[in-house]
Amino acid sequence: MFHRQKRFTAYGSTLMLVLATLTVTSAATAAAAQQPPELCGPGSAINFDPSDFQTKPHIDNKWFPLKPGMQFTTTGEVSSSDGVHAHSVVSTVTGLTKVIDGITTQVVWDRDYDNGELVESELAFFAQSTSGAVWLFGEYPEEYENGKLAGAPSTFISGIAKAQAGIAMKATPRTDTPPYVQAYAPKVDFLDCGQVFKQDQHVCVPTGCYNDVLVIDEFNPLEPPDAGHQRKFYSAGTGLVKVTAVGGSDQEFMDLVKVRQLDARHFARVNEEALEQDARGYEVSRSVYAKTPRAQLCD
Repeated sequence: MFHRQKRFTAYGSTLMLVLATLTVTSAATAAAAQQPPELCGPGSAINFDPSDFQTKPHIDNKWFPLKPGMQFTTTGEVSSSDGVHAHSVVSTVTGLTKVIDGITTQVVWDRDYDNGELVESELAFFAQSTSGAVWLFGEYPEEYENGKLAGAPSTFISGIAKAQAGIAMKATPRTDTPPYVQAYAPKVDFLDCGQVFKQDQHVCVPTGCYNDVLVIDEFNPLEPPDAGHQRKFYSAGTGLVKVTAVGGSDQEFMDLVKVRQLDARHFARVNEEALEQDARGYEVSRSVYAKTPRAQLCD
């Protein structure tokens, strides 16, 4: 019996090379799949660690403070293909919490008005990490047409339908740092990216003049390049004071015009209405919002 020495033909050598390449590629693909995607560019991967959050929300990031009972009103105008119209947003930090993706979040209630008519009522959910970064865990935005509820098709909740929480405000924002994901919800084509654009700016709005203002450039890389960017101006200790737009056909320009701490009666009414919207969400958004625990009134 003679043992034949194995010899690769040209075909055999090519086949082995292809198999080796596929093995390496598959291994690389598997390794890449284990890494968070950089949705907003290099360095923007979402690194969400549930153990890094407080058991009870206390959001005191100086650029994004959310003290229950505080109410902020911004007004301005929106320019779009439909023309220019007046726009205002009343944002209230409620006394409610809601567990989203295993994290107890603070509920913020936003009411959007176009030409004085309510067009959107939104519950947004925030939490602060132990390092001081503020994260956005989802939104339940009810849309209104002619004063009637039309639905909430843009609802997204972290941990449901592949939606992911993102950073609303970094703990120590600095220029010359990579962009970051503010939230990602592929089922509703939602991707917001932020990047520190400027620091130490001086801005005047109806509520006063602010120094040391931080400017965040926001954009969506899924949109065409000519879609434009939004610039948001934050003052230490106050939060958002101004919104402007750069490029794009749809532009929004808003200024902070009123800041107040609600008295007990008005605060109780806000909490009641926010709880009513939370309860309504279980009927309006059965495939997403109905999968979350009910909001709770803080002690």
